[in-house]
Amino acid sequence: MAELLDENHHCAWRTEAESLRAEVGDLKGKVAALTATMEALERRVLGPKAEKLPSPEKELKAKASDEDAEARRLAALQRRRERAALREAVKAQTVTHHLSDEQRACPHCGGAADRKLRGGKQTFLYEYVPGYFVRQCHIQEKAACACGQFIATADAPARPIEGGHYGAGFMAHIAVMKCADAIPLHRLAKQYQRLGIPMSRSTLTDLFHAAAEKLAPLSQRLLQLVAQSDIVQADETSLVMQKPFRRGFVWTFLSDEIIAYRFAPDRSGETPLAVLGGTQGTLVVDAYTGYNRVVDVDGRSRSSCLAHVRRKFFEALTSHPEPARRALDLILEIYRVEHDAKLRCIVRTADHLQLRQTRGRDAMNAFLAWLEAEQANYPPKSALGQAISYARNRGDTLTRFLDDARIPVDNNASERALRIVALGRKNFLFVGHPGTGDNLAGLYSLIATCDLHGVDPIEYLRDVLIRIDTHPAKGIDTLLPHRWRAPERLEVDVAA
Repeated sequence: MAELLDENHHCAWRTEAESLRAEVGDLKGKVAALTATMEALERRVLGPKAEKLPSPEKELKAKASDEDAEARRLAALQRRRERAALREAVKAQTVTHHLSDEQRACPHCGGAADRKLRGGKQTFLYEYVPGYFVRQCHIQEKAACACGQFIATADAPARPIEGGHYGAGFMAHIAVMKCADAIPLHRLAKQYQRLGIPMSRSTLTDLFHAAAEKLAPLSQRLLQLVAQSDIVQADETSLVMQKPFRRGFVWTFLSDEIIAYRFAPDRSGETPLAVLGGTQGTLVVDAYTGYNRVVDVDGRSRSSCLAHVRRKFFEALTSHPEPARRALDLILEIYRVEHDAKLRCIVRTADHLQLRQTRGRDAMNAFLAWLEAEQANYPPKSALGQAISYARNRGDTLTRFLDDARIPVDNNASERALRIVALGRKNFLFVGHPGTGDNLAGLYSLIATCDLHGVDPIEYLRDVLIRIDTHPAKGIDTLLPHRWRAPERLEVDVAA
């Protein structure tokens, strides 16, 4: 009987010990997860810039070979030549400094230095000439026929707003200052005041939104063309609304030729569905589930972002330095393949695809094998355990770029496109309501696509704000930034 009681006690103790062991393991996982979260927050809020994630390009440059160094030297030489060409294109002025009477006096004979010599010492300066506004007075010439029955009047000046007193160039400048340089309109009003143009913020706001509404067909057309692209990249970031007071979101959708934006009052999957629903191809995005409605069975194929995977392992460096560093080195080998393709100028060619399917696949297989071997060695809730799980859960979407040279290895282009939105969020803080958010996103689209193709956004907007009223709807594509051609300058008779 006593032996039976002892056995029961031992069983109870073993059960309790196993329960406590499981509880301790669970608590360790929670502590590891909280520690990783705290480290990430400290690094983001308090950490110096040196602790931020370095780009793969910087790491590869640090480990570059002699061949890479020569390629970088040639690329730097080309950039210097391009900058020199830009300097030569700057509007030039010649300022002659004349000799004073005291400087002409000869200290030897007492005469004057009157004989002019060729040449002279030259000094080059880059000077800033403040911009200015003009109040143009347009006079429409009138002429009458000798018969007294006919009077002809010259055409009135083209205006972007019927009955308005502001020209297209003025409206273009307002839009570019806000959407390309993230300057709030109240600061812009101060700049105009210093230039002698008293302008209220409300007037600038009205002109900004009037330009956006007039050009809305062009920005909407950019979204339609992005949806027709085979390879699309997408991302989103928040931007607060005033009415109603809540978080809205600016979404960006990229193709090879276009950067388009769309504003939405929430982060639901309705926005990517509205833009890309019913289309085929590949969508390069992060792991956010809002894109799931676009990458369903009949929709697009999803391609995951390797940069997000790399970021997870970087966050685990503090708690697990050696294995996290090993993972980052393996990922860097994948990026090395893309780096070499750029140096050889074979990006998106058949040679690039062959490089991916040989060296790139070997590097990716080595990384995936390391993930499988190491997953069981770390608690699932630890920083490294979460990084490994995140990478493995991406499945085939993480390797899709190996079979198509057009698919980028990461989604960094989308994140770069949203930087101007993040800068605006710091400067002008919010948008008034969904309608003003739509206007902001529309002008973002046009100006960002101009920058992508090296088009001067002010000249572009100045032209299309006038032409869009009379341009045939079926030819609207010719007014898009990547297909626009600058018109010839007309001579304007300006009174002295």
